[in-house]
Amino acid sequence: METQNYGEFSLGLHRKAVGQRIPLNGTIEVTRRCPLTCGHCYNNLPMADRQARFGELSFDEHCRLLDEITEAGCLWLLYTGGEILARKDFLEIYTYAKQKALLITLFTNGTLITSRVADHLAEWRPFAIEITLYGRTKATYERLTGVPGSYEQCLRGIHLLKERGLPLKLKTVAVTINRHEVWDMKRFAEEELGLEFKFDAMMNPRIDCSRSPLSVRLRPEEVVELDLMDPKRVAEWKRFAKQFNGPVRTPEQSDQVYHCGGGVSSFAIDPYGKMSICVLSHFDTYDLREGSFREGWERFLREVRQKKITSWTKCVRCEIKAMCGMCPANGELEHGDPEKPVDFLCHVAHLRAHALDLDVPSHGACEYCEGGTRYEHLIESLDLLRPANSSKPRLPYLSKVVGGEEKERGPAMAEGASCSSGGCSSCGLMASQGAARMTASPQGANSRWAGQQ
Repeated sequence: METQNYGEFSLGLHRKAVGQRIPLNGTIEVTRRCPLTCGHCYNNLPMADRQARFGELSFDEHCRLLDEITEAGCLWLLYTGGEILARKDFLEIYTYAKQKALLITLFTNGTLITSRVADHLAEWRPFAIEITLYGRTKATYERLTGVPGSYEQCLRGIHLLKERGLPLKLKTVAVTINRHEVWDMKRFAEEELGLEFKFDAMMNPRIDCSRSPLSVRLRPEEVVELDLMDPKRVAEWKRFAKQFNGPVRTPEQSDQVYHCGGGVSSFAIDPYGKMSICVLSHFDTYDLREGSFREGWERFLREVRQKKITSWTKCVRCEIKAMCGMCPANGELEHGDPEKPVDFLCHVAHLRAHALDLDVPSHGACEYCEGGTRYEHLIESLDLLRPANSSKPRLPYLSKVVGGEEKERGPAMAEGASCSSGGCSSCGLMASQGAARMTASPQGANSRWAGQQ
């Protein structure tokens, strides 16, 4: 009997799906309510938010949507929040989805996992579970989550799932509060627990336009420095760049706004039944309470995907976008304009490319390319990160926490630098199944936006 590994199977299936426009990948936000109050989160709401709770899709509405998406060809489904277990009926929704033969990934902070929940997941085994760990120490974790006791609750959830042999991975988002514990979290996950670990440092404004998450975002120099601290991560970035750097758009797609999997092989549904191209993009939504999934997929999202570029920015011809993952959703959240470049992402991408000795072809009026207004500052940062004639990073930027005080945080980013970004399921979920371009990166599939929860 001929066999095929999972990566080859999923990649082949995705290639067919793109050609035939089959919605293989779905993301459903079951709620935006969460027991934690993380300042970096892009969409969390209080557990007691009655308006949010009463506006959420009902169990029956979830079942109807599951019937419709599987009929349309959906195979992989991500459940996320908020905190998925904030809904008391989540396990019932999840079980119905399992009965539809979907391959389901769960994103959770782990704090609401009990023995009952873990036993149910062991009986109805998911494809994958990812828990975000916000710190290796109680002090750091709870400084970020804002909830006393949440550290112990998270660890309990991790151990309950691990004891049952469930397919668990840990991840974190590196921010100013926990950056000094990233490597401790990695060692804890990989060496003590034997679990896969990934992290990312990208950050975007909240979907309600608040810029509050950016207050804990790392500077571009700190983001790249984290890359350079891990030889394996450096090697993965170089491999990724070799595979994916180059023109993002094919000639026949050169005038299109979107170039991800959204609206071609993936979709997202928010807690209130609004379908969009991805979880971060809310400019164009289709109300599934007023129409069917098939109508929304075949008509509405097709029209969204056919949008043409109206502004030929530096991003259009950029050949190092794989280093940043800039997409229209980033522009929406940052500027209210899906076509406007995000300065933070551009800064990170160019600094990362230079730090990895990658070519940066000219691509228009870019501040970070040679001759640009920010190029000299970029090279100065690079010289600090990696001295001349040395393959080892100097690592001057990340603070060392001594006695609870931050030391040597490094020079501030040049004035005028803008904010950051995230990723989304339209590219990230495909990456986890071996078929994406942008976020099949060392940051790990889905981590770019899910880590910000």
